[in-house]
Amino acid sequence: MSGETNPRPKDGGTGREHWTKKGDVRLFLWQKPAAATMPARGTILFVHGSSMASQPTFDLQMKGKPDASAMDWFAARGFSTWCVDMEGYGRSDKNRPINSDIANGADDLEAAAAYIASVEGPVPLMVYGISSGALRAALFAQRRPDRVKRLALDAMVWTGDGSPTLIERRKRLAEYQALNRRPIDRAFVHSIFTRDHAGTADTAVVDVFADAILALDDSMPTGTYVDMCSKLPLVDPEKIVVPTILMRGEYDGIASFDDLVKFFAKLPNADKQFAVMPGISHASFQQKNYAVVYHILLSFFSQPEPVYRGH
Repeated sequence: MSGETNPRPKDGGTGREHWTKKGDVRLFLWQKPAAATMPARGTILFVHGSSMASQPTFDLQMKGKPDASAMDWFAARGFSTWCVDMEGYGRSDKNRPINSDIANGADDLEAAAAYIASVEGPVPLMVYGISSGALRAALFAQRRPDRVKRLALDAMVWTGDGSPTLIERRKRLAEYQALNRRPIDRAFVHSIFTRDHAGTADTAVVDVFADAILALDDSMPTGTYVDMCSKLPLVDPEKIVVPTILMRGEYDGIASFDDLVKFFAKLPNADKQFAVMPGISHASFQQKNYAVVYHILLSFFSQPEPVYRGH
């Protein structure tokens, strides 16, 4: 793994683009440094899901709504914030004839974490993953607990039991297995916010979100869909030893409550939380109740380390 830095001011001069390699594959990383006026609170690596690259998800720029960017919000509170486009997404390479599955995404996170360590020093990361990004993040934490300080899994799916979204998605499994990529369009992006519970997101926000997604991609890899429809479970909760929070939207159709409770019970680290987010469906950072999501995540990522563990 190797890396290169090419800072290019964007969004008020606060953003920096970076590039690293996973073998011959170039991966794009985006950084929003911590506000210089705030005490340093650690480094966050945000991990995107199946149907959009990282910047639209975590650094959405919307006129009149500065908090639309989670990266800006957390950077303003003292966190160095990073995101990475998985192979096959956004600005990262899309050359190889693969479907960019969950395991490949965990490989991408290993490359990203190594590069961030080369820039900021070998300090374990706060890692947040959403949807299939939660699976990527969980598998990465399972493989490399030394790289992860605290782990947040939003819209996580474990076995897939009781998931209405996956029941519908499995009807097209043969189609996804036959192709490495699937087309997306504006209607598809809007469907993310209407399939579970209409009204949880503002149409204006979804429109800007769709613009940002479609400016980078008109198709997405099929690997995470194939994995989530036919290969679950992909992670072993008993091997995730880092402090972990599970975050589930009240109306999320992909993350069955009972499935997640069973996963939660098996996490071995007593430093763990389960948060149900009211009024949230999927894609929580783009919901009307996004402030609830930010608050939960900020609390977990800024939680003091225990001074006594009883052993």
